[in-house]
Amino acid sequence: MMGDSPLILGVSGLRGIVGESLTPELAMRYAAAFGEWLWRDRTDENAMVVAVGRDGRRGGDAIEEAAVEGLLRSGCDVIRMGPATTPTVGVAASAPCCEAGMVITASHNPAEWNGLKCIVLDRDDGGSASRAPLASEADEIIELFQNSEGEPKQVRERGIVVAHSSEVGVHISWAVDSFYRIAGEKPAKKVGKLSVALDSVNCSGSTMAVPFFERIGVRLYPIACDGSGDFPHTPEPTKENLSGEGGLCDVVPSVGASVGFAQDPDADRLAIVDERGEYIGEEYTLVLCAMALMEARGGQDSKKGKPVFVVNLSTSRMIDDVAAHYGAEVVRSAVGEANVVEVMKSLKEQGRDVVMGGEGNGGVIWAEVTYVRDSLSGMALMLSLMARTGKTVSELVEMVNSFGPTDEVKGNGYTILKAKSDLASKADAVPVVKHLDGIYSGQAGCRVDLQDGIRIDWDERGVWAHVRASNTEPIMRVIVEAPSKTEAERVAGEIDGHILGA
Repeated sequence: MMGDSPLILGVSGLRGIVGESLTPELAMRYAAAFGEWLWRDRTDENAMVVAVGRDGRRGGDAIEEAAVEGLLRSGCDVIRMGPATTPTVGVAASAPCCEAGMVITASHNPAEWNGLKCIVLDRDDGGSASRAPLASEADEIIELFQNSEGEPKQVRERGIVVAHSSEVGVHISWAVDSFYRIAGEKPAKKVGKLSVALDSVNCSGSTMAVPFFERIGVRLYPIACDGSGDFPHTPEPTKENLSGEGGLCDVVPSVGASVGFAQDPDADRLAIVDERGEYIGEEYTLVLCAMALMEARGGQDSKKGKPVFVVNLSTSRMIDDVAAHYGAEVVRSAVGEANVVEVMKSLKEQGRDVVMGGEGNGGVIWAEVTYVRDSLSGMALMLSLMARTGKTVSELVEMVNSFGPTDEVKGNGYTILKAKSDLASKADAVPVVKHLDGIYSGQAGCRVDLQDGIRIDWDERGVWAHVRASNTEPIMRVIVEAPSKTEAERVAGEIDGHILGA
């Protein structure tokens, strides 16, 4: 940490404020540590090839140069992709010639931030499936980085830049093929009648989304898709950031678009705006994509038992209600896409029918395309659902809400409240979790899950709360969901009171 500016290290890699906590020298050291980690268990001296892309935000090229230099000094060869989304780098890292990937991105963080995100391969999967590092793997990379001093030394023969290309075309082709398989012939033709307004915050998302819509015949109204790297608004795809004059919520009804899609800078998250210009929230992204897959299959594979969706502990219970409607079930993991993927693969190895995974922040993991959160997969599934059902986005949201718990005041639905408080370190959250566990464990009608912080479920009331330290920011997150705002506020107040008493 430099001064008051945080340098965040965790499962999502390294993030900091450029010129303050994050410098080119630190980026070089972290990339070199990742390269050293990749070489650790190698028993041969064959080339170690890493695909490197950046999210396209302004100033990212300097951090990219430093990261490439660090990888080269560690003996890795580098495929330079230029502006590319995180899932696109994931697709590239799955190619036979590659061993790993690295993305220069700070995801949804504001313009002054940047970072490095690692992508690894599962050796047990024949080197064909890329994903984010597990917490244990991330810790090993961080340890190597923290133990390094000064500029990284060249510990083996220097690598080379073997190409400067993009795997965008491969990613788009995989998504298009998967879209046609899931949509079917008739719905795919109906997609041509739909129109999309797209906000890519002038970053890498447009590199894959624009040609994808062209391939499937959707009319596109591009917003902030020029690739300049200049954010037209704070880049996280939230209601507040998309609701300004000329923003996505304004443009969708003004042009008569069927749906609005918003990506974050590295395009691993997707938010949706309905045909009226209403922001429906990122939680709906995951459940609507789940509905698309269940509607397409029209039943379950009895040989594998119930279909399964894998989500993290902070994801809305609406996925549970939608799964129950289709005769499926939900398995939850710790927060972090690598944790979701680990559970997905474990269940598949057990012969389970794993349909999809993801997180309630708009992160869809559709393994048919990639094991990395992918907004392109989300858009393909959403358009498939709209074409297959003939329903508008607002009608589909009403359908989801009809599956939910009933509140005496509001009726069916879901209300999520999110709060956060500053933390000096993740360790500061431990006594808070222990205190809450002591209060709620064993309480009648209450389930407690301690995989990641503490999640408390009151199933009969359709209420839950999750308290945990963030993986990406120096904060503690508190999330509460209930059928009404009144009940959510009451439970949030109760939880806050206990936290203050910890």
